Amino acid sequence: MITLSKEQVIRLHNKLSVDTGGESGIRDEALLESALMCAFQTFDGKELYPSVPAKIARIAFSLITNHPFIDGNKRIGTCVMLILLELNHIAADFNDDEIIYIGIGVASGKINSDQLLGLIERRIPLQESPGIWLNEKQCVYGNAI
Repeated sequence: MITLSKEQVIRLHNKLSVDTGGESGIRDEALLESALMCAFQTFDGKELYPSVPAKIARIAFSLITNHPFIDGNKRIGTCVMLILLELNHIAADFNDDEIIYIGIGVASGKINSDQLLGLIERRIPLQESPGIWLNEKQCVYGNAI
């Protein structure tokens, strides 16, 4: 999976702050590192987030919920999600209202990381999906549903 470094995310956050307003700066560097690395966790030798979309959903979710920055955590979380989808050649088309819904939904606790993954999976065209679709809403990646 192609990912972004901590330094790249910090530069992106600074640019977002300049372009859209808000305060730049890191509130907790350890929480930023945790958000960027948590998608690569394993347990008993198995990846907790085995697919690329699952890793992207987990990173975006963690950037929003960990609050590593002073301001703009929803913006950086959704922006990183879109960039990672693009970098990993996953065509997931979201409109502005959906991005706002994701940012606010995750931050408010109304959308958990599994639900965020579901939102991403439903935006991946069937022919480009890295998994096997059982129906419109359920995609299998390896042995996980």
